[in-house]
Amino acid sequence: MMTPRYLLPFDSRRASHRFTDVLVIGGGLAGLRAANAVESNQSVLVVTKDRLRESNSNYAQGGIAGVIAPEDRFEDHVRDTLVAGGNLCDPDTVDMVIREGPRRIEELIEWGTEFDQFNGSLALGREGGHSRERILHARGDATGQEIMRAVIKRTRELPNVEIWDNAFTVDLLTYEGRCRGAVIVDANNRPQLVWAKETILCTGGAGQVYRESTNPPVATGDGLAIAYRAGVELRDMEFFQFHPTVLYIAGSSRSLITEALRGEGAYLIDATGNRFMPEYDSRAELAPRDIVSQSIIRQMAVTKHPCVYLDLSHIDPAIVMRRFPGIADVCDKFGLDITSDRIPVRPGAHYMVGGVTVDRQGRTSLPGLWAAGEATSSGLHGANRLASNSLLEGLVYGAHAGEAATRAAAEGASKMEALPIQQSVHPSGESFDIADVRVSLKSLMGRLAGVERNAPELREAADSIRSFAAYVMPRQFNQVEGWELQNLLVVASCIVRAALARTESRGVHFRSDYPKCDDENWRRHLTLQIDVDGGHPKIGERLPVTDGVSNSTSESISMSGDAKR
Repeated sequence: MMTPRYLLPFDSRRASHRFTDVLVIGGGLAGLRAANAVESNQSVLVVTKDRLRESNSNYAQGGIAGVIAPEDRFEDHVRDTLVAGGNLCDPDTVDMVIREGPRRIEELIEWGTEFDQFNGSLALGREGGHSRERILHARGDATGQEIMRAVIKRTRELPNVEIWDNAFTVDLLTYEGRCRGAVIVDANNRPQLVWAKETILCTGGAGQVYRESTNPPVATGDGLAIAYRAGVELRDMEFFQFHPTVLYIAGSSRSLITEALRGEGAYLIDATGNRFMPEYDSRAELAPRDIVSQSIIRQMAVTKHPCVYLDLSHIDPAIVMRRFPGIADVCDKFGLDITSDRIPVRPGAHYMVGGVTVDRQGRTSLPGLWAAGEATSSGLHGANRLASNSLLEGLVYGAHAGEAATRAAAEGASKMEALPIQQSVHPSGESFDIADVRVSLKSLMGRLAGVERNAPELREAADSIRSFAAYVMPRQFNQVEGWELQNLLVVASCIVRAALARTESRGVHFRSDYPKCDDENWRRHLTLQIDVDGGHPKIGERLPVTDGVSNSTSESISMSGDAKR
């Protein structure tokens, strides 16, 4: 798929300019934590495509994991993370994030986050893949909302931080091999060239590439796509985590039904009332998400039924209503009493495990560009994210990226200037139905590149994406819907090509034609990077993960047609 360098025509000699020391793209937890880490004598501009609260962080129900209980140990949390990660985590990264977790959680409390308590102490829950109770929640199942409330309030009080809501980042500005800022269309639909000494990418996930998703509408993979077009290395794009339990009712939004229900003892049953998870894994409902999702898909095939059900009828109703008021409200709108009725669920796209390759400071392959949060591949999650480790990663890496960027900005040249960059206007051709193409793309990704994949279906998906891209990518749009569609096509193409290349099953990547894990040949990362001069994609292999993110080497080979090792 040929990919244009810039989606929007501009000429820096005639454009509207804005200058800032540090530009933060994305207003979720990682982005705001990064903004808070910048020194007070430096200017920060935070841009977010929607309202500040509209992010995956805000919708996080399950909680944040941390070693808080006296009987818990860092080593246990590290081990749980490594096991869930399918032998592809970077052990040093995992150790760093887990050990730093309690300090970052304490910061949230100092900033006003009110976590749930029990008998005067922090209440701790358990979720799939965790060997101990270590999940902090807030307001039952509204953890993300409460954390974001507190962090947004603190960030708005910082005198050196300016926030642009409803501002769409179309592309990164690059010049002489370095990131120089971004092309941003502001709330008044005016293109702005924002020049920054350092830029931090915290744009979140890409769940909207699939039809069934827990993600909000803003999660269209914009950060992944703009980084890819700028020649930044992406990694492990085949690993997209599906949440096992997404509400499945005709006419409803695909609401996430938190894993914490299973942590409290909820059963998964099929259409016949059979509790099936013990047949697939000894950990039953508390198995990691990849195993539960795959088990549900197989049980749906066995029963020829479009969903399975969560059953909480054996749990004290008072406990259920106290812990899960938000889910109770959502289900009540459809006439379901979660204390007694079965909740229909099936897997839905939830979390982008792969992303922009970063080291432990959040440094990307492009000088001047840092990244944190769900948009990245840090080595923490490996091939499958352990439940409730994502908010933790956003905090730790947001802080690291912000601290590193502020140091780099202080050490760089004090003068900023508009550099001679331009993208010419070219004909856009006949109009077409953007919404229809988007629906078609999301549907084919769900059918052909979902929880289970195989080579014929992935090749079919790749062919369809190339067909869409042939008439979508050359166009120059002037509205967000068009740019989002182009970004979704880039991300979908990366996911499918990487999924074709990894001929084994590991973590959230399950190939029905290669169902076994192959450590001998595949305990390695796949990298994707575009040649910004020619627009041609490359795919490579980053050698064994024991080398770590920062010092392992990558061998890239040119791609034509299907992805090759």
